[in-house]
Amino acid sequence: MWVTWRDAMQNALYGDGGFYQRERPNRHFRTSVHASPAFAHALALVACQVDDALGHPPVMDLVDIGSGDGLLAIGVLGAVPPDLAARLRVTAVDLSSRPPGLDDRIAWTSTPPAEIAGLVVANEWLDNVPLDVAEQTPSGPRLVLVDPATGDERLGPVPDPADLAWLERWWPMCSAGASGRAGHRAEIGRPRDEAWASVMVRLTRGTAIAVDYSHHVDNRPPQGTLTGYRAGSIVPAVPDGSCDITAHVALDAVADAGERAAGGTGTVTTRLTTQREALRALGMRGVRPALALAHDDPRGYLRALSRASEEAELIDPSGLGGFGWLSQSVSAGRPEPRPRR
Repeated sequence: MWVTWRDAMQNALYGDGGFYQRERPNRHFRTSVHASPAFAHALALVACQVDDALGHPPVMDLVDIGSGDGLLAIGVLGAVPPDLAARLRVTAVDLSSRPPGLDDRIAWTSTPPAEIAGLVVANEWLDNVPLDVAEQTPSGPRLVLVDPATGDERLGPVPDPADLAWLERWWPMCSAGASGRAGHRAEIGRPRDEAWASVMVRLTRGTAIAVDYSHHVDNRPPQGTLTGYRAGSIVPAVPDGSCDITAHVALDAVADAGERAAGGTGTVTTRLTTQREALRALGMRGVRPALALAHDDPRGYLRALSRASEEAELIDPSGLGGFGWLSQSVSAGRPEPRPRR
């Protein structure tokens, strides 16, 4: 049976018996959340900054999208000051079932709240939003169809007009038979744009952060990035439900969609950088402690050394530090719609 990659990913990851219906991410791949508690501590600092910007409201939202095992929400809740922890309304959003024993202060839902005033974090969520794949042919782009049982591919129909427009703006491909950096294969990120827009339209005030494998329109991967993960190893991207299927995110396109969804320029502040630069701006350095501390406080030295090692992994530009980091803040209410003439 030949289907589009978007349909194949949807069924393999989220359908009945799909990968994310039965598996927890930490069993198969390592995220920043699982690499170190320092990641949650850094986001706790962001939560404090958002709280300051909002004027310390009686209730502030913390929404963790693609929560997995809930570890990030737990970590942030435990790292913020007690006053803020008492005012946080924490929502973990995931399609899997609520983990047993999760802190009762954390609500577990399959969709984000209708209105959010506070901090939204989507860590490695967008790369698992299903998308279609296209290849360039002499007559123009064609969708790539896949056999879910084997991963074999063949060309299918022309993408719909909205996807063709997305490709032209955000992932232009070389002409068939030509050579060049753009390549002949593209991953149509419009569903990721729409997913992020559905978050931003809910954000009345505060900040939303997306952290993910990413690339920019000036340097798209020539042959795409579809990858399978299972038990800590890269495996062929066969969408049969046996492995995670992921693709890097066009975060520049996502950022544009977020700005439009949140009301346009003037209400949204966008920063698109790397995890390394974002965490360094929050004070993370990954610097080894002074050796003299080993003589004065051996246990303190070992704790500091361990923390430095964890921080170094989080900001390593060739690893987790190379992740794209999109931060969008809504600082005021959206403008009222203009009256029609």
